[in-house]
Amino acid sequence: MSHKLQRNLKARHLIMIALGGSIGTGLFLASGSAIYEAGPGGAMLAYVIISLMVYFLMCSLGEMAAHSPTTGTFCEYSSRYVSADFGFAMGWNYWFNWAITIAAEIIAAALIMQYWFPYVPTIYWSILFFVLIFGLNLLAVKVYGETEYWLSFIKVAFVIIFIVVGILTIIGVTGVGGPVGFENWHIGDAPFHNGMLGFMAVFLIAGFSFQGTELVGVAAGEADNPRKSIPQAIKRTFWRLVIFYILAIGIISFLIPYTSDILINKNSDIAVSPFTIVFKNAGLTYAATIMNAVILIAILSACNASMFSATRIMWHLANTKQAPKIFVKINRQGIPINALLITALVGCLFFLTSFLENGSVFIWLVNISSLAGFVAWFGIALSHYRFRRAYQKQGMNLQDLPYRAKWFPVAPIFAMLLIAVIILGQEFSDIISGDITWQKFLATYIGFILFLALLIGYKLIKRSKLIALEKCDISAKH
Repeated sequence: MSHKLQRNLKARHLIMIALGGSIGTGLFLASGSAIYEAGPGGAMLAYVIISLMVYFLMCSLGEMAAHSPTTGTFCEYSSRYVSADFGFAMGWNYWFNWAITIAAEIIAAALIMQYWFPYVPTIYWSILFFVLIFGLNLLAVKVYGETEYWLSFIKVAFVIIFIVVGILTIIGVTGVGGPVGFENWHIGDAPFHNGMLGFMAVFLIAGFSFQGTELVGVAAGEADNPRKSIPQAIKRTFWRLVIFYILAIGIISFLIPYTSDILINKNSDIAVSPFTIVFKNAGLTYAATIMNAVILIAILSACNASMFSATRIMWHLANTKQAPKIFVKINRQGIPINALLITALVGCLFFLTSFLENGSVFIWLVNISSLAGFVAWFGIALSHYRFRRAYQKQGMNLQDLPYRAKWFPVAPIFAMLLIAVIILGQEFSDIISGDITWQKFLATYIGFILFLALLIGYKLIKRSKLIALEKCDISAKH
């Protein structure tokens, strides 16, 4: 048995791992509700701002990961550049994030199957998909990389086809009638529907949609040439995500009016996905069936990435003595087997939600996962801010960095402020309207409360303090 991971992931694998984690139901389903909430202009503006923030975060992560690639990445960077308690809380927060996401995605995939098999209990599909994902993660990391590459490739290809069909419909080549003008941008109070409240609501949706882009950093420790492949993967991932999301939102806003009830999508019904409507309006039959198949692939791909990432984070926690030593063990295939088993055990929470009709446990799992993702992003920005300051404080030459993030310190500061607004603004509309309750507050912020409890608990027990910039460990580790 070894305690070192194998470096068998290439740049194309890293790119697809990041795409696999962030192109899913957020794009295929939430995009419609975003336009419904804020109108075409509000939705576009929110996605553009979040895209800019994600770009800054990816650059920050790229600089640290290329300089010192480790599996666990910003969790370890938080310990090295901020404080031991912050790193501890960040690591466990991020593991909880992806381990719990596995259960939510397994349930979502099972619900998709009801489109074709409405009378088969969802628990059967949940078990089948769980065994499939667990089996894939038992295989060597190279097999995981190839599997995730092709699953994400299918999703990406579908989005590209959607964009082409959408553009052809807008200019009048396909569908009924001639070219589509700006009429959907001028109805009612468009382009900015519901003003600031609508914009804030979409801000949150857009943020959730982009979560997962940082997974390229989690896999950095298993990249074959991290100094070259990580910056390359980060640049390509960002631009592809921006093109997919911004273009997709734009196409939907031109072809479907924001006043259409079909965009609400309250029950996550695939039949009313804006992607499906655009395909149907273009005259393509079986659009709903194709959409279901693609979304099923998207969810399983994201679930695969979630289990892979959570396993590596648990291994990292054990390797840095922040979790029991048993989880550091690696088998002959290069898999942190015990870390995988404990992660899969948390993923089995899908059994719990299957027995509760009101879905309250499922909602809590989703809330914990979503907010934990924003906390992780904040950790990336803060860690990079302190890394660069410590690097310069200790007299190091910036030219020696294999990849240098642009617009420092404005970029990480902007990202931190924006994330703080997103976290604190979760219940903004309910507070304004007076609909906020303690139950709703706890359901939304349970993940953030858990993070604070871990941070404060560690600080009190270990008496840890903020690391002085002169003492930060900025040595390059490969």
